[in-house]
Amino acid sequence: MGSYLGVAAASANPPHFIHLCYKPVGGNVKRKLAIVGKGLTFDSGGYNIKTGPGCSIELMKFDMGGSAAVFGAAKALAQIKPPGVEVHFIVAACENMISGTGMRPGDILTASNGKTIEVNNTDAEGRLTLADALVYACNQGVDKIIDLATLTGACVVALGPSIAGIFTPSDELAQEVAAASELSGEKFWRLPMEESYWEQMKSGVADMVNTGGRQGGSITAALFLKQFVDEKVQWMHIDMAGPVWNDKKRAATGFGVSTLVEWVLKNSSS
Repeated sequence: MGSYLGVAAASANPPHFIHLCYKPVGGNVKRKLAIVGKGLTFDSGGYNIKTGPGCSIELMKFDMGGSAAVFGAAKALAQIKPPGVEVHFIVAACENMISGTGMRPGDILTASNGKTIEVNNTDAEGRLTLADALVYACNQGVDKIIDLATLTGACVVALGPSIAGIFTPSDELAQEVAAASELSGEKFWRLPMEESYWEQMKSGVADMVNTGGRQGGSITAALFLKQFVDEKVQWMHIDMAGPVWNDKKRAATGFGVSTLVEWVLKNSSS
């Protein structure tokens, strides 16, 4: 898991890779699902440190909002006990800090599926942790994966503070989440996965870089994550950087929990 551990290397606090599993009573499993959450408990930006107006470094405790939604859903589903569905809850938790042991711009990391990544920006760390978490999720033999992450400021620019962006090659999965969101009242908007943008992500010394240009930043981030998902698995990426935090109340919103629960229940009954 060199991609994940590269992010964790600078922190005095050790990383924790967390895997919880819900199995239905009786063991009759018709469908296996995975929910993966970005778990950056603090994000300094690393050597590409967050600086300047609007960098929000003082709020970077909410960079674990995706993992909070995952664990919230896990708690709810353990109480509801839906039949016929096995659910894996996965978080690669760590801090992104600065020290002499930390990853540097220009380093090359190797993810657990063997793909190499040239780090051109240490502040694009969430996708590096998710890369290994997604490979691990696929290895559990699941049918569908949803990942949730406070991944890009670009998504906030595109959709504002109240709407999360969703990215998926699967129309079926997009429809499932749309139906779940109608019940939960949470707002999502599907954005394109424009394959031609992958040109921005090519490296001369590795399989890919970890960031492209400023334009289409949330799309290139989703395309990066796609490199770590088995083609046989239905997958969706949710960029929840906007709605994770209520700036007026200076508080987390709990965004994503209700939709995840509704989505699992839909798969349980189908």
